[in-house]
Amino acid sequence: MGYSRVIWGMTAALWLVIAVLWCVWFGWGAAAVAIVFAILPDVALIGAFAAPGKLRPERVSFYNTMHSVPIAVGVLAIGVAVFLLTGGINGGIWAVGLAGLAWFVHIAADRAFGFGLRAADGSIIPVV
Repeated sequence: MGYSRVIWGMTAALWLVIAVLWCVWFGWGAAAVAIVFAILPDVALIGAFAAPGKLRPERVSFYNTMHSVPIAVGVLAIGVAVFLLTGGINGGIWAVGLAGLAWFVHIAADRAFGFGLRAADGSIIPVV
């Protein structure tokens, strides 16, 4: 296993703990948001396989977009800003930030297990 995968794994574990604590603090609604957005990136896999482990080429772009770190981190950053601007811990809107966090944890876990983005032919670009 490569050093990069270890870093991704530690990152996923750290942010997963933070997401769980966020869910404990804000309750079942937060848990529902976290679960939905933790699963969301894999919506790109529904009906997308051309062969075992290989996506149809026309689905690669959607898969890569849904597994893009900058998009997930962007949603997280916007969510944190919204949370802080709407009152923070004293009643701020937390759902967008938690959605971005859960999305990022999914991507980090994928990278830790060696699943990178997809090549144009639909094969996995391994994370080393």
